[in-house]
Amino acid sequence: MSAYAQKVIDGLGPLPTHPNADPLRNPLDAFRLAIASQLSKGLELPLETVYEAVQTTSKLADFSVAFPRFKLKGKPNEHAERLAKEFKPDGYIAEAIVAGPFIHYKVDSSALTKLTLSTITDLSRGESSKELSGNAGSKGSIKSAYGHNASGSGKSMIIEFSSPNIAKPFHAGHLRSTIIGAFLANLYEANGWYVERWNYLGDWGKQFGLLAVGWDTNGDEAKLLEDPVTHLYEVYVAVNKAAEEDKTIHDKARDYFKRMEDGDPTALALWQKFRDLSIKKYEETYARLNIRFDVYSGESQVKKEYIQNALNQIKASDFVEKAENGAVLIDLTKYKLEKTVVERQDGTPLYITRDIGEAKQRWDRFVEQRGQGFDKMIYVVATQQDLHLAQFFKVLELMGHQWAQPSEGRLQHINFGMVLGMSSRKGTAVFLEHILDETKENMHNVMRQNDAKYAQVEDPEKTADVVGQSAVKIQDMAGKRINNYTFDWARMLSFEGDTGPFLQYNHVRLCSVERKNALEGLKLSEQVNPEEMATHLLSEPKARELIMHLASWPDVVRQALRDQQPSTIVSFAFRVTRTVSQAWEFLLVKGQEKDLALVRLWLYRCARDVLAAAMELLTLEPLQRM
Repeated sequence: MSAYAQKVIDGLGPLPTHPNADPLRNPLDAFRLAIASQLSKGLELPLETVYEAVQTTSKLADFSVAFPRFKLKGKPNEHAERLAKEFKPDGYIAEAIVAGPFIHYKVDSSALTKLTLSTITDLSRGESSKELSGNAGSKGSIKSAYGHNASGSGKSMIIEFSSPNIAKPFHAGHLRSTIIGAFLANLYEANGWYVERWNYLGDWGKQFGLLAVGWDTNGDEAKLLEDPVTHLYEVYVAVNKAAEEDKTIHDKARDYFKRMEDGDPTALALWQKFRDLSIKKYEETYARLNIRFDVYSGESQVKKEYIQNALNQIKASDFVEKAENGAVLIDLTKYKLEKTVVERQDGTPLYITRDIGEAKQRWDRFVEQRGQGFDKMIYVVATQQDLHLAQFFKVLELMGHQWAQPSEGRLQHINFGMVLGMSSRKGTAVFLEHILDETKENMHNVMRQNDAKYAQVEDPEKTADVVGQSAVKIQDMAGKRINNYTFDWARMLSFEGDTGPFLQYNHVRLCSVERKNALEGLKLSEQVNPEEMATHLLSEPKARELIMHLASWPDVVRQALRDQQPSTIVSFAFRVTRTVSQAWEFLLVKGQEKDLALVRLWLYRCARDVLAAAMELLTLEPLQRM
C-alpha cells in the first residue's frame, strides 16, 4: 500500500472504513468515504448504504448522490436541499451543489493532487501486482500495482485461450482468443486473483494419422526444425490433396491413429516430435506478442480414465440415447440446445467428450495441488462455438458436478465476433507470423523516414516489431469484443487517431519530456519524494482534468472486471493520451520557474506510469523511444 498516501490522509483527516473502499490504493475511494461519512450522519443511515450511492457520473462536479435511491420519508428534493445547507467543507470535499433530488460534490483540488500523485508514485515502484494476486512466483505480471486491488484475494481461476490446432493455420479466431484471453488473465490478476493461463491444443485425432502418412512422402527434417508449424501445414495440405485421388490414404491414416491410441511407441514418438517442436515455435510467437502460458495442455493430455468415466456416467443417465447407427447421443432439445454426439459408432469419443473429461481432470488437479477447486474457469472461444460451449456446460451440470451448476458461476464462456477480411497483403495463407512480419516491415519503413530519430533507437527491428504488434492488438480490442470487425491495414498502421502506434507515440513523448529537460539541467529525481513537490502550483484546469483521469484508473480496472471488455481499458488509455496532448500547450515545462517545472514534470511522469500500466494490462510493451 502507499505510505505517502497514508501521510496525505493523516493530514487531511480521519476516514471511516468500508469493505469495498481502499483509499491507500484508490484515491477516489478517499473522497467517496468523506462524502458518505457526512451523508451517513445527516441522513442517519448506515455508511454501507450511503457509500454505494456516491457515484462519479456527474458532469457538474466530481461526484453525485441521487437521493431517491434512499427511499426516505418525504420528498427527495427536500432531503437534498437540507443536506446541502448543512454541508461543511473539509480537507476532502470543497463544495456541495444541490440540483433537484441530487447533490453534486466537488473535491478539494489540492487534496486530489497530493493523494493521486503520491499514490501513483508509491505504487509504481513498490508493491507489485504479483503480490496482490498471489502469483508472486509467476513471471510477466504487470509491473506497477497502481490501479490494482485485492478484491479477488484468495480466489483462483483457469483461463483457457488461444488453443491452435497443430498442423493447421493460426487463424484469426486463434488470434482474437489469444489477445482477449491474455488481457483477461492480466485483468483478473490486477483484481487480486490467482490465475493459471492454459493453452489447450488441438493435438490429437485422425489428422495426425494423415500427417504421419504425408510425412513419409512430403516431410523434410530441415524444414520441420526451421518452422514446424508452417511445414506441418504444408505436409497436411499435400496429403489431403493426395487423398482426393487415393482413398486408401484415409484408411492408412485411421490405422496409424489407432496405433497411437493403442500406445504404439513408434507412432507416438513421431507424434510427440511434431507436438514438441510445434509448442516450441508457439512459445516463440507468444513471447514475441508479450504473452505467456502456464500450462500447455491439449486433447492428448486428457487421461483415458477421465474420458471413460464421463462416458459411463452419461450412458447411465436418463438424458442419453442411442442412434440407429450405434452412436451415443445426449438429447438437450428440451433446453433448446439440440442433440450432441458423445461417442461415435466405432466407440471413439468426440471433442465434447474430451472436454467433459478434461474439465473434471482440471478440477481434481486444483483440489490436489491447491487444496480446493478453482473459483472460475473461463473459455475464450469465438461465437461460432456458442452452442458447443452451452452443450458442454449443460452436460456437466446434468452429470451432477456441483462446481458446474449455474448457481456457482464457476464456468464461463467469453465469446467474441469474427475478424473480417484478415489476410496478409500478399494474399498468402494466414499465419500469425505473416501478419506480424508485415506490420513490423511497414513500421520499420515509417521509422526510417526520420533519420535523426531513427539513429537514437537502440534496436530499430525490435521497436518496429513492438509497434506493429500494438497496431494489431489495439485494432482488435478497441471495439466491443462481441462485434465483428474488419481487419484494416491502413487504419491499423496509422500514427493518428485511436491506434496502437498512436498510443506508443504518446508514451514515448511522455518519456522524452524528462530526457530533453535533463539535458538542459532540469532533472526530476528518480525516487521522487512527494512531500518535497509544490503540488499547489498545479492549479490550472487542464492539470486538474488530467489528475482526475489518473485518479480514476483504479475504478476503470474494477469496471473492466465487471464488463470483461478490453475496450474499457483501451478507451481509458486514449482519454489519457488526448488529455496529455492538450496539456502540453498549457502546462509548459521548459522556461518555467524551477518548482513549477519540476511539479509539472512529476505530473507527466505519473501520466506516463498510468498510461504504461494500461498498456501493459492490454499486453502491450510500452516503448521508451521510437
